[in-house]
Amino acid sequence: MSVTRTSRARRLVMAGASLAVAGLLAGCTAGGSESTVTQNQNSAEENAESGETVVIGFSGPAADHGWLGAINSAAIAAADSYDDVELRVAEGTNDANLQISQVETFVNDGVDAIVLLPTDGAALTEAATKAMEAGIPVINVDREFSTPAAARATILGDNYGMGVSAGSYICERLGDQDDAVVAEIAGIDSLPLTQDRSRGFADALSECGLEVANRVAADFTIQGGEAVTSQLLSAAPEIDAIWNHDDDQGVGVMAAIDAAGRDEFFMVGGAGSANAMRAIESGDTVLEATVIYPSTQAADGIALARLIAQGKTMSDLYTPGVPYRIVLDAPVVTAENVDEYIDFAFES
Repeated sequence: MSVTRTSRARRLVMAGASLAVAGLLAGCTAGGSESTVTQNQNSAEENAESGETVVIGFSGPAADHGWLGAINSAAIAAADSYDDVELRVAEGTNDANLQISQVETFVNDGVDAIVLLPTDGAALTEAATKAMEAGIPVINVDREFSTPAAARATILGDNYGMGVSAGSYICERLGDQDDAVVAEIAGIDSLPLTQDRSRGFADALSECGLEVANRVAADFTIQGGEAVTSQLLSAAPEIDAIWNHDDDQGVGVMAAIDAAGRDEFFMVGGAGSANAMRAIESGDTVLEATVIYPSTQAADGIALARLIAQGKTMSDLYTPGVPYRIVLDAPVVTAENVDEYIDFAFES
């Protein structure tokens, strides 16, 4: 599987969907039929118009690294962009019990909607379910609850897709080198998101006959990235390509690579930090690509919460309402397309 083939497949799916809609519309009028398809939706302009003020409670984990800091700041900026949204932000925390109490406070205060990036999806499921039962729509961001009933809408990055994108890029770059040595620097192995990323990576590599030869797991921190990369480089005297799951820990990864004086391989990052994109743009390091894991998910959650609370629907869809589940894309950023993404990047 290659990046080119993956992109072409996506374009074909989109084109097919467009043709299907066109066919549906044509079929509704063919043969003199008077049936029509009505686009039961608000236009983008109508959605942007001010409505009744919506009070949204937002709770997320502590911003202990760049991506989470960007999540929080993007959510606040999104709320500020609407003059009909009042945002109440709970203090970021990695304590599930404290976050549960924050949700309970939002419910007791009678907010109109809750946007929740749980420190632990399973641990927050019951509190979110109670909010839903109280008639307050919950928008689940990034880390899923244990049951769909705990959320009115769920918006996620594509962890499995990140692995597929990274593996596909490496396959394309290495071509027919079936003896290539591929290494992987994962995040926290106990997290489902890390497991999904690794699974997608392995699946994509298998399409071109490759597999991960050397793998280490860090902890999404600079210190952890540097420590495990030093171990990896000592254990593997020759490497052709590395995928590092996270650009925040990638700062430490790059420090270890520089200290070892290794440059025989190329590296793909993950998440899409601004410093990673600047390095890609410069072409002065082994880092030549990164895979996006959007730091705008909570901002999208704010936008969805506003639509749902105001009874609006998403524009550009024929089906009325707001989808219950949205999975965002995981594109590969290279020197050729970095200008398209760097404005959305976060600082590590």
